[in-house]
Amino acid sequence: MKIIVQVENDLPVDMKRHVDIGARAVSAGVSVAATQIQTAWRAQITGAGLGNKLAKSIRADVYPKGRPSPNAAALVYSKAPKLISAHDTGPLIRSQSGFWLAIPLPAAGKGARGAKITPGQWEKRTGRQLRFVYRQGKSSLLVADDARLSKSGIAAAKNGKRRKDGILSGARTVPIFVMVPQVKLRKRLDLETAARAGGLGLPARIRAAWSKK
Repeated sequence: MKIIVQVENDLPVDMKRHVDIGARAVSAGVSVAATQIQTAWRAQITGAGLGNKLAKSIRADVYPKGRPSPNAAALVYSKAPKLISAHDTGPLIRSQSGFWLAIPLPAAGKGARGAKITPGQWEKRTGRQLRFVYRQGKSSLLVADDARLSKSGIAAAKNGKRRKDGILSGARTVPIFVMVPQVKLRKRLDLETAARAGGLGLPARIRAAWSKK
């Protein structure tokens, strides 16, 4: 008895075709997983009330770029990593100088481009000096003397004549900043859980992408 085995197709070409199919399936599965994590992170950020701008800082890149690979990998990251990390970990924030943190009150107004204003910026903007008020058992304050509140609730200089006792008629002392030694930021995000969920589903996504080839 004679047994004849014959390979009808070009074996190296056929093997390369299957390797390419596998590479495309891995890259497709990794891409879907990265997009899922990116979407979940963005949803957490907007759901926590941190705004669309911060949510859009979340990006997802698949490597190698521009071609499939059986070793494909993805990186999901933020272009504002310090802000994201702060809301994800809930750190204890202290002053860099080791003294006080100045938290602006509504009367302080906003800084450039709507950012929170610092005491130095407020004094430079208004040309007025803030006064420190220590309160035992309570948060201390930085206040503006001889001030008034505008219709929008922002502190402004009070003009007018002074009485014989030196008091400016109608003026008041307005708290501008609350001074605290430290602040514990509330943890508002749980990015690790979303990332883990995306990773656990990766094998199934690769199989699904492979079956479509």
